[in-house]
Amino acid sequence: MNASDVMTTRIISASPDTPLSQLIHMMLDNAITAVPIVQDGELLGIVSDGDLLRRAETGTEHRLSRWLALLTPNGRLASDYVRTHGRKAHEVMTRDVVSVTEATPLVEVAELLAAKRFKRVPVMRDGKLAGMVSRENLLQALASRLPDYVPNQDDRTIRAALLTELHNQTWADAASGINVVVTDGVVHLWGQVPDDATRQAIIVAAENAPGVSKVEDHLERSRAIDPMDRPNWPSPAPP
Repeated sequence: MNASDVMTTRIISASPDTPLSQLIHMMLDNAITAVPIVQDGELLGIVSDGDLLRRAETGTEHRLSRWLALLTPNGRLASDYVRTHGRKAHEVMTRDVVSVTEATPLVEVAELLAAKRFKRVPVMRDGKLAGMVSRENLLQALASRLPDYVPNQDDRTIRAALLTELHNQTWADAASGINVVVTDGVVHLWGQVPDDATRQAIIVAAENAPGVSKVEDHLERSRAIDPMDRPNWPSPAPP
């Protein structure tokens, strides 16, 4: 199996000028731990929950002793200040992003996530962001197949067709992080849905995909979000 077989393609991303408050709401509302920062399809960086652990607002930023501060280059001190006080995505994001390609074997993805202690890794296609593979995606794949299973071309065709169908449906935008894993013609659906109508529509789309023998529903209801709790912002378009 490769990264393309399990990656989430409906990506929740932000622009370099996205306010920090909006980034945090995006993580909380969609139950994700990182948001890719994208401009014209190009991955510029990523903001994860780890980037926001040390902040001036919560009093958790690094406080160097007077002597250590004197020994630290001013450029380093200035950069740390921006990361702990910045209010826009480009000010707090990690710029040196480790990524994989669609053809990267899952075993290499798993080793990368374990070695770097990452929770997710971007998947690139021709220099553009194509998807994300998270630890959850690996667990979904494990739950959906035997360890020695190798997906055939039909399974990949089914998955590609279903993802395309969902991308083309505006009602699917309300679903969070929908992912599809196909095993011997059996479609496993993962992610969060806002209501039963959306859940049923996704199941029907899967059932109608050519070559599907069965649909396994692992979808969960997302928590209700009061629109007054956060500002309105458009859903990012898929890459």
